Amino acid sequence: MKPHTPVVQPASLIKIYQLLLKEYGEQNWWPADTPFEVALGAILTQNTAWGNVEKAISSLKHACALTPESVISLSEEELQAAIRPSGYFRQKAERLRALCRFLIDEYKGDLSLTVRSSIKELRQQFLALKGIGPETADSILLYALDRSVFVVDAYTVRLFSRLGLCEEKMKYGAVQALFTDNLEPDVKMFNEYHALVVLHCKLRCTKREPSCNVCPLRGMCAWNSKFQSDPFNIFRDMPFP
Repeated sequence: MKPHTPVVQPASLIKIYQLLLKEYGEQNWWPADTPFEVALGAILTQNTAWGNVEKAISSLKHACALTPESVISLSEEELQAAIRPSGYFRQKAERLRALCRFLIDEYKGDLSLTVRSSIKELRQQFLALKGIGPETADSILLYALDRSVFVVDAYTVRLFSRLGLCEEKMKYGAVQALFTDNLEPDVKMFNEYHALVVLHCKLRCTKREPSCNVCPLRGMCAWNSKFQSDPFNIFRDMPFP
């Protein structure tokens, strides 16, 4: 059965963003010195905590391996040892090499040259690389290349399914379309929105025993028992600026 897709009002998405921003402030993601470092981080952060990624990035810095050419120049043993803190280091070493080889072959190792390619073209190129899925590709596009792409992850699905704006089994592209079809393309907003969703889900809207009593979205949440009878129309009578 095809998942039900609720009708989403742009004002509801903006209101959620405003409430999260008011609660937590600007996050200014992604913490990195260069766009290439962000791209490395997007792969290294797969299936691990950010603290482990920071250790791996620090190790790569120590090895003077923060350009596509310098990463490629490392031996397999050196690269794996450098990124070992991030976990799955053998798989990730292979993925980093594939990304670096692609950047060297297609863009002379210079991420600024990707400006000549469209979002669609770049996304297809990234997705063609082994080990890079939609979330990683979109993270590189948004955070490293400043392209107006909305990143979807497990936190996004958790929060917005609880709010009643998507279903847990909806595919990545369908969830992403909730934002891209209803919001103006805005790199800064997409950046902050995703960062705020991640923070909120880590602090309040946790997988188990969420802190609903202190949630800034509690008055809008379909997951709250008082809204269960009408989960996809909770915004119907809500005033928005």
